[in-house]
Amino acid sequence: MLSPAPASAAEPWRVASSANFVIYAQYTPEALRNYAAQLERFDKAMRVLRRLPDTPVGKANRLTIFIVQNNETAAKLAGEPGSGIAGFYRSRAGASIAVSSREKAEHWSDLTPQVVLLHEYTHHFMLRRFPGAYPTWFVEGFAEFYSTARFQADGGMEIGAPANHRAYEIAVIKDPDLPRMLADPDNSQGVGVMELYGFGWLLTHYLTFNDARKGQLATYLDAINRGQPPREAAVKAFGNLKQLQREMMAYRTKPMKNARISPEELSIGPIDVRDPTPGEAAMIPTLIRARLATGKKHDRDIASDARRIAAQWPEDVQVLGTLGEAELASGNMDEAGVAADRVLVSDGTSIDALMIKAEVALRRASASTGKDDKVRFAKEARRFALSANRIDPDHPVPLILFYRSFTAAGETPTPNAATGLMRAHLLAPEDADLRLMLARQLFADQKPDQVRLLLTPIAHSPHGGDQRTEALALLAKLTAASPDKSE
Repeated sequence: MLSPAPASAAEPWRVASSANFVIYAQYTPEALRNYAAQLERFDKAMRVLRRLPDTPVGKANRLTIFIVQNNETAAKLAGEPGSGIAGFYRSRAGASIAVSSREKAEHWSDLTPQVVLLHEYTHHFMLRRFPGAYPTWFVEGFAEFYSTARFQADGGMEIGAPANHRAYEIAVIKDPDLPRMLADPDNSQGVGVMELYGFGWLLTHYLTFNDARKGQLATYLDAINRGQPPREAAVKAFGNLKQLQREMMAYRTKPMKNARISPEELSIGPIDVRDPTPGEAAMIPTLIRARLATGKKHDRDIASDARRIAAQWPEDVQVLGTLGEAELASGNMDEAGVAADRVLVSDGTSIDALMIKAEVALRRASASTGKDDKVRFAKEARRFALSANRIDPDHPVPLILFYRSFTAAGETPTPNAATGLMRAHLLAPEDADLRLMLARQLFADQKPDQVRLLLTPIAHSPHGGDQRTEALALLAKLTAASPDKSE
């Protein structure tokens, strides 16, 4: 399992940096290094099994993970106090984040923080590496399949261990409606969570390791992505669906295979563990809240907490940077700009501060009623975005800010801005808002096939919310404009 937390929770905050992760935790240096190494090996194991290259994601596109003390803290940060959830994930260009509890499970069948984190990282991995129109049962079944990874003492790994935390639902549901699940990729008929996750895992596991059905899952998914009706795709790939259900139900009582990956296949890069400054460490709980802020509902407490801490360390650049993020999260444009300016005095190459300045200017442009003011603030945002892009061309957010500087001014984005937005999407394909922004641009450019490719993963997402609603509406417009084209 992932390296456990130290016995005492009194360890100070530390930060681990690796190829794919930035991890904040109150672990000993050794425990944190081991934790990061195991996550890197987990990422590598998925690449090995999916035959994917070791493509670097770049510093700006790493997943940031915050390890908090218990499940209730994680639940409160998720906005679901009392739910007992052990962790969650939020995707955002240049700022994707996972929160995981360090609370230990009480029983072998409990949904442990490790299982939750690996489940959520698998979602992140799928969105980044091969986004597509995946049925809800498979999105969750695939994540469940990898979430039970076992880390071996020799550095190897086993993938596909039994999902003990799903044992109850798999045992008590005697007659799941598998044909309906396969024919309803969006889960529009509302298959329950117990059935969806439990049997999504079981079917994924069965189809992965059953030699007689080798290649059938890929055939089914490919047909759905090509627009074939789901039931037709399922019958073509699997044959008699009731027979598949009988086989799956018999499989749950049999010894299960797993995939063993040797230590030699799981080589990873260096891992750096550092102690933050005292001010930076004091700011970490506030940083978590600021990073989770959506911008749709301002939380004034974030800024007030940040100001209290910043008053104690007024010269700490890291503290000032978090202060700027907190002020922005609280909707305080003037204060966010001042904090960013203070950072830039000490570090003129701070991309985070430049992005804050650009975002402040964009919000001012949006709030302005006069055309001249809109254009002036938009040009200011553009200048900061270009400065940030020159420092790190592989950071997606400056490219997004540059594009938005045209729309904020009421101007048509230039071809260069549209190209930059496409580049941002390639760097951060997990960001649904970015996908929608690019889809709207491509819709205006009359590129329907590209719009469909972008929107289909959102339209089939089990967690789509308002984004899914907008994606479906835009796809409906495409169908209305070209009724002969299949979705």
